[in-house]
Amino acid sequence: MKANRISTIELREYEIKRIPRNAISECIIKVLQQNYRSQIEVTLHNSHSGDEWQFKAKGWVGYIAVTPEFAVKINPKVAIANLFGMLEYAYDLNSFRFLQGLIPCNTLEDFFDRLASLLAQLIRDRTRKGLYRAYLPQTRQLGYVRGRLDTRHAIRKPWAVKLTCHYNEQTSDLEDNQILAWTLHCIARTGLCSDRTRPFILSAYRALNGWVTLRPFTAKDCCDRTYNRLNQDYQRLHALCRFFLENIGPNHDSGNASILPFLVDMAKLYERFVAAWLKVHLPSKYSVKAQERIEIGKDKNLYFNLDLVLYDRATRQAIYVLDTKYKIDFQVSDFHQASSYALSKNCQQAILIYPQPLPIPRDEYNNNIRIRSLTFSLDLNLKESGDLLLESLELP
Repeated sequence: MKANRISTIELREYEIKRIPRNAISECIIKVLQQNYRSQIEVTLHNSHSGDEWQFKAKGWVGYIAVTPEFAVKINPKVAIANLFGMLEYAYDLNSFRFLQGLIPCNTLEDFFDRLASLLAQLIRDRTRKGLYRAYLPQTRQLGYVRGRLDTRHAIRKPWAVKLTCHYNEQTSDLEDNQILAWTLHCIARTGLCSDRTRPFILSAYRALNGWVTLRPFTAKDCCDRTYNRLNQDYQRLHALCRFFLENIGPNHDSGNASILPFLVDMAKLYERFVAAWLKVHLPSKYSVKAQERIEIGKDKNLYFNLDLVLYDRATRQAIYVLDTKYKIDFQVSDFHQASSYALSKNCQQAILIYPQPLPIPRDEYNNNIRIRSLTFSLDLNLKESGDLLLESLELP
C-alpha cells in the first residue's frame, strides 16, 4: 500500500526520527543530502517493517523549505526565552530588553516572528524621523555647472553640449539604509512571518523603496561600521540585521524564487553567547579575548583559533583557555585539544564548557595542565547559570 506523502518533518536538536521510504520523494532526499548535510543527517535504515529514511538533526535549529510543499523544522532544546537571552548577548542587543514585557512566545516561528516584527517597527520609526543621509561624490554630465567643472574633459571636447561636473550630493541611498532594505527583503522571502507581522514587514520595506537601492549584503557587512551622532541608532538596527543575514541562508537552487531557509548554528551561538556574557560579568581585574588566532610553523601558514582566553589585566598573563562544546558527551580528542590550546598560551588551566553537566565530570592533569569540564547551563535562568560558572572557575 502506498504511504501518504508528508508535508513537514519536525525534529529537535540531535533527535532521530524515521519515516517510511515511500512517504518522501527521492528528489527531496537528494536535496537534503547534498545541500543540508551539515544540518541534517539523512540515511536509509532497514528494519523489519521495511525501508525507512532516518533523519538526525545536528546542532542547528530552524526551518528548511525544500519545496513549496515540503519542509523540515528543527526545534531547539533550549527554551525560547533562553534563546532570546543568548541572542541578546551574542549580538550585543542587551538594550532591547527582549524579555521585559515580551509577548509570550513558545515556538521557533514565534521567535522569528517577534524579531522580524521588532526590526520592522524600528525601521518604520526611523523612516518617520527621516532616513540617515550623507554627501556622496558624484560625476555627471549636466547642462549647467555644478560643483567642480572637469576642465580637462571640456578642453578635449569643446563641442560637447553637456558639461562634466564633479560635486557632492546628499542622498539616503547609502549602505546603512541598503542593509535594512536587503534584510527585510530576505525576511519576507522566508515565508515564516505570521499574518500579523507580514504587513509590518511590507510597510517598512515600502517606506525604504524609492529611496534606497536593493542590493545584496552579508552579515559581515553589518560589522565594524562607523557611526556618528546622526546615525547612532543604526548600530542596533544593523545588529539585528546581522542576526537575520547570518542565519537566513541562500536558496539551494540559485536564482530560484522559492522560500529561503532559516537556520541557526547553535554551537556558534553558544560560543558567542558565553564569550559575550563573560565579557560583561567577569571581575574587572580580568579580560577575555574571543577567537584568538595562534599561528604555528616556521612560515606561520598553519593556525588555529582559541574559543576564549581569559587574561589577568595587570600581568597580561593567560589564566585560562576556555573551549565551548555544544554537546553533552566527552571525547578524548576534546581533552587533547584543550591541552594543546593551553600549552600554546603557556597556561596551566584549560576549561571545557558544556551546556549540560557531563555524566562523569572531568578534572584531569596532562603535562602539568589542569583540564576541567564545567557547565554554562541553558536549562536554567541564564544569569544563575553564569554565576555558577564564575564560581566554578575558581578565579585567583
